[in-house]
Amino acid sequence: MSTLLEIKSSVLRQVQVCPSFRRRTEEEPGDTSADPQEPATGAWKPGDGVEFFTQMRLILKKGEGRRGLPCPEVLLRSSSPAPSEPVDPNRGLRALTQEEVEMLYEEALYTVLYRAGTMGPDQVDDQEALLSYLQQVFGTSPEEHAEAIECVKKAKAPKYALKVSVMRAKNLLAKDPNGFSDPYCMLGILSASSTPREPGPHKEQRFSFRKGAKRGSPLPAKCIQVTEVKSSTLNPVWKEHFLFEIEDVSTDQLHLDIWDHDDDVSLVEACRKLNEVIGLKGMSRYFKQIVKSARANGRAGPTEDHTDDFLGCLNIPIWEVPVAGEDRWFKLEPRSSASRVQGDCQLVLKLITTQRDTGMSQRGRSGFLSWRGELSRPAATVLCLHGAQSNLSALQLAVLHWQVSSRHHQTCTMDYGYLLGLLEDMQLHWEEAASLPQEQEESLADSFSAFSEFALGLLRQLRDYFPATNSTAIHRLELLLKCLDKLQLFQPSFEICPFETELNMDIAAALKRGNREWYDRLLNAKSPREQPGLQRLAGLVELVDAIYEDLQSCYSIYASLFHSIIKIDFFTLTFRQLERLLAEEVWVLTEDLSPKMTLEVASRLFELYLSLADIQRFWSSILGRDSRSLALANIHTPFLPAVKLWLQVLRDQAKWRLQGAVDVDTLEPMDGSSKHSSSAATASLCFSHIQELWACLAWPDPAQAQGLGMQLSQDLCEAALFYTELLRKKVDTQPKASGEAVSEPLCVVLNNVELLRRAVGQALRGLAWPEGASGLAGGLPRPLLSCTQALDEDLHREACTVTAHLTSKMVGDIRKYVQHISLSPDSIQNDEAVAPLMKYLDEKLALLNTLLVKENLNRVLEALWELLLQAILQALGTNLDVSADFYSRFHFTLEALVTFFHAEGQGLPMENLRDGSYKRLEEELRLHKCSTRECIEQYYLDKLKQRSLEQNRCGRLSVRCYYEAAEQRLVVEVLHAADLLPLDPNGLSDPFVIVELGPPHLFPLVHSQRTQVKSRTLHPVYDELFYFSVPAEACRRRGACVLFTVMDHDWLSTNDFAGEAALGLGSIGGIVRPQAGGSSRAGQPVTLHLRRPRAQVRSTLRMLEGRTNREAQEFVKRLRELEKFMEADP
Repeated sequence: MSTLLEIKSSVLRQVQVCPSFRRRTEEEPGDTSADPQEPATGAWKPGDGVEFFTQMRLILKKGEGRRGLPCPEVLLRSSSPAPSEPVDPNRGLRALTQEEVEMLYEEALYTVLYRAGTMGPDQVDDQEALLSYLQQVFGTSPEEHAEAIECVKKAKAPKYALKVSVMRAKNLLAKDPNGFSDPYCMLGILSASSTPREPGPHKEQRFSFRKGAKRGSPLPAKCIQVTEVKSSTLNPVWKEHFLFEIEDVSTDQLHLDIWDHDDDVSLVEACRKLNEVIGLKGMSRYFKQIVKSARANGRAGPTEDHTDDFLGCLNIPIWEVPVAGEDRWFKLEPRSSASRVQGDCQLVLKLITTQRDTGMSQRGRSGFLSWRGELSRPAATVLCLHGAQSNLSALQLAVLHWQVSSRHHQTCTMDYGYLLGLLEDMQLHWEEAASLPQEQEESLADSFSAFSEFALGLLRQLRDYFPATNSTAIHRLELLLKCLDKLQLFQPSFEICPFETELNMDIAAALKRGNREWYDRLLNAKSPREQPGLQRLAGLVELVDAIYEDLQSCYSIYASLFHSIIKIDFFTLTFRQLERLLAEEVWVLTEDLSPKMTLEVASRLFELYLSLADIQRFWSSILGRDSRSLALANIHTPFLPAVKLWLQVLRDQAKWRLQGAVDVDTLEPMDGSSKHSSSAATASLCFSHIQELWACLAWPDPAQAQGLGMQLSQDLCEAALFYTELLRKKVDTQPKASGEAVSEPLCVVLNNVELLRRAVGQALRGLAWPEGASGLAGGLPRPLLSCTQALDEDLHREACTVTAHLTSKMVGDIRKYVQHISLSPDSIQNDEAVAPLMKYLDEKLALLNTLLVKENLNRVLEALWELLLQAILQALGTNLDVSADFYSRFHFTLEALVTFFHAEGQGLPMENLRDGSYKRLEEELRLHKCSTRECIEQYYLDKLKQRSLEQNRCGRLSVRCYYEAAEQRLVVEVLHAADLLPLDPNGLSDPFVIVELGPPHLFPLVHSQRTQVKSRTLHPVYDELFYFSVPAEACRRRGACVLFTVMDHDWLSTNDFAGEAALGLGSIGGIVRPQAGGSSRAGQPVTLHLRRPRAQVRSTLRMLEGRTNREAQEFVKRLRELEKFMEADP
């Protein structure tokens, strides 16, 4: 028996626990059609809905990247040289001097002798041929040519640098559960000395930045550059530019890794991403992410990296880069033979020199690089001698340096750090300002004005000369602002003020003017006003997106610089100006398009509104900012008709999407890790997208939000029921497999319904609108809560229907095995008789365990449990007058089944197993094992255990009972009754009380007694005393009691039953303890609630009816005579 009853945890265990929520729409009256209602085709172009939901997903992904405030580290992703500032355009070409020709000759020889890179097929690779060509071009003699070459060879070798432009990649490997990756690149230069080598006979292993960091020999952080992370794509576009210094052209390599960026998430949040799973491979990636999250939240140390996934790498020797550069697609390589990668990456490479030891390079360097003002030692000596001989003070020398450098800066860009140092030098000696001649003071004021005017011109074009994505440019901006801040310190000291107004005001005015010019350029490029309204909509969406990205840069990059250095709130200034201009443009356009509302217009307006809402949320997310003061505050009003129309489109497209998903569904599990089919995953994803869409919409008006939310929730419920009807129709068309007790398609449908129930419930909970529209109940608005509960009932009913179909095929087998138990001879052991049933259940439940999720497995277990109980009850009813061993065997079977279905806590809860039909069956089995007298005693015990479930319905009876030990008699005093049932046509009754002792075999010589009839009353007063001569020992026996039956006396017909009550004799005075002083009236009155016999008592009576012995038949006969007066139990 122990072998049969051993339940392995794999039979009744599932690891799949998710919250469940649901809701339902009311059926149309008179609708008797069994087929699901087809979605309307008028709202949108009919199809499978794939294109629509793909477009919606792109809109949602754009909103996901805008959650929260941006970080500067995300924007400052390039350290390439800053854009060139404007210089004097009046410099023209002129004839070269002899000195310049000689420097040019030297420069050409230097270029040939120190060339690097690979020559192309159309280039000359012979160095001697190149040198001979230069000799011919410059017309030098062989001796002069040889001398020039020797001179160049003695110069220092140049310093090389590699310009790398990471353009894009394609066909990368998907690493995330949603079928995409979040790729970014890490790149740097590997020298021969820094490249790690694995000793010993290990398999081939390529270098990786992350792996290298763990071996203790990482590249310096400044040598590694990182691109921006591109979210949810397998074909990222970066277009980012980098510059790397090269130590040795012949041995250095460019190394590039591509990684999939994964944020550190908890295990719970990783599980919540189930709705994002796409396709068969997505589920395996999902469980991989679960395992990774568990490891990262558990054993992973603080320095270990368990998040980012490797996508591929490149190793390009520097000497292989063509001299003219190259723009090429490179195939990604694995970092080891065990790695699996795919895809290509496009790079633009060019090898240049940054420092050249030639006269022309030294002279030309100040023309295109930021000169820091360094002077040679002879030049510095001459200037010092000149200052001393001319008796110039330290302040005058500092002023002269500033005047010359600031003027030179406007024709040839200089380093702002150098200019800032000159201003600090002047500030250091400014106490001598009174000694400055007026002419020099006026000249200094002019230089300040010229420099500030030049700087304001740069600030007007802030986004062009100081882009937020370029860290070098931002550093230059910081130094420029510090220079302007220094200029303000000198302003109060000038008798002749160099500034007409406060410099801060001029800066603010320049920024505003620059904002307006930038906005106008963007508007003309994206959405020109001369275009028709519909054509402008798409461009206006791009305009809003561009403004949002610009505001992010203003907040995270520019704002802190302007506020900390020159005390200007640049972000507020820019935000209010741009959002006001944008609001004016949108108001005009929406008023123009409102009378022309079409589906295409509504779709464009919906996307435009989501982008505008992102701008408002961006402002509100900043502490202390209130969006109600914005020009965009009420911009949602003209968009309401478009949003309503778009939501109708969403409803129809969702139905088309579900229809298409079910049409191609084979009702088979997607893969080994999932138990639902493809259509359920599609439905779950659709509902998840709709929930995200509502969160992005965030309609600000509470009353309108309630209307939109209710409409969307009803559409969701309608779509969910539409999907279940499609599933039912689909499974009905499946060919029926004969001989199979468990239908796999039905199991898949049941799992689909459960996944749908969880997905739509979560989506409905996400549709909660702002407070104020209606009160909240249970955390949700009341209309939404009632809608959710209604759908939950519908889906639960649907799951029960599918469960009934699934278990109906097992009914015949269960009855057959139960009949086998009932027909087994008494000679065989109980476990042998039960073995076939247990084996059958073990096989079927093991199969169901592999096909069903936990919730559905429990549903099937409950249904099978009820089927088994009913089958056993039916077997007991058809087998009367059998031996006690027959009932003992079924009692053994029942307990074995309880142990089996409980499965050590992995199956059904014990309280569920021992409830309902189990109690009835267990009681019948127990009673069948008892003797006739034990059954009769149980009948009276059941009456004593009864509690009135209908308080005061049948009334109350007050009595007093006690035992007189001296006379050995029981005294029963019937006092009065109240609130009896009116059983006569006049609304009253004629009640009397029958008093009897039971069980009869304990009091064989005692007869029942009765009170007088009290006419026309519901509150009779009796005060009658009855004596029963019985021994005290009989009163102490099991089940001994006094039974009071209240009847309504009728003269012309049968008396009517009004109620009954029982009082146990074991607890009355004189039985528990002797009466003090022999008092004959001891004890307090007892109020008994009258009641009708309940089912438990009647089951005992039915058990006695099946007994053929005389005692049982006489007891049943006497009770039947009394029951003639009783009404049927309701």
